[in-house]
Amino acid sequence: MIDPLRWHVRPQLREPVLVLAFEGWNDAGESATNAARQLAAQLGAAPLAEIDPEHFFDFTVRRPQVTVEDGVVQSLEWPTCRFLYAAADDAHELVIGIAIEPHLRWRLYTEQVLAIASEMGVRRAVLLGAYLADVLYSRPVGITAVASHADLLDRHGLEPTRYDGPTGVIGLLGWELRARGVETIALWAGLPHYINVTPNPRGALALLERAAPMLDVKLDLEPLRAASRECEQRMVQMVNADPELAEYVRELKRREFAQ
Repeated sequence: MIDPLRWHVRPQLREPVLVLAFEGWNDAGESATNAARQLAAQLGAAPLAEIDPEHFFDFTVRRPQVTVEDGVVQSLEWPTCRFLYAAADDAHELVIGIAIEPHLRWRLYTEQVLAIASEMGVRRAVLLGAYLADVLYSRPVGITAVASHADLLDRHGLEPTRYDGPTGVIGLLGWELRARGVETIALWAGLPHYINVTPNPRGALALLERAAPMLDVKLDLEPLRAASRECEQRMVQMVNADPELAEYVRELKRREFAQ
């Protein structure tokens, strides 16, 4: 089998931190991938490597995308798993993976990500995810975390995730990175399941507000904050316009008050 890992460059990085976000099951409201793209854009990240999708995707589920102009196909884009690198400051860099959760061969896929981490000398990783839950849309987006060691949660003042059940590729990669001695934290944003807002900038903002200090990066989050305020206004309008939805929200508030 042809090696699915393709390098663009192999730079000498200084203690880079790995940041990963995946479209799909791990990415409610596109919050995780939006956060990773914002991070990459603001730091001017450059291509590092990519994983060939041929071995890992069912293309009837995630199809290639074509661009057509005046009846002529101008481009065709396959589902991609891209990795970039960027300077966080003068002392260290980031490796940023923005990908799609694979459909097939998760173990082989994980080996490719671990190969990138090993080649670049990664010793720390921050994984980004988002999920749908019974949370009040009017409250700030809550962040919970899973870490390779409990003291990491205390160090960063993070609330531990209380979850047992099916996992996504984020869970698998967190496990495998930990097994290889990489200090790992997965941040999870909880979004309301009863309001369909995609993309949801509130989740991306909450993730970046937590991740930026951990990554030692300074970001301009004002555009994302403005988008989050607009999103909140749309959600208020959606709730006010739907009596059943408004009653559901009132019930959530009563439950929260009773706890």
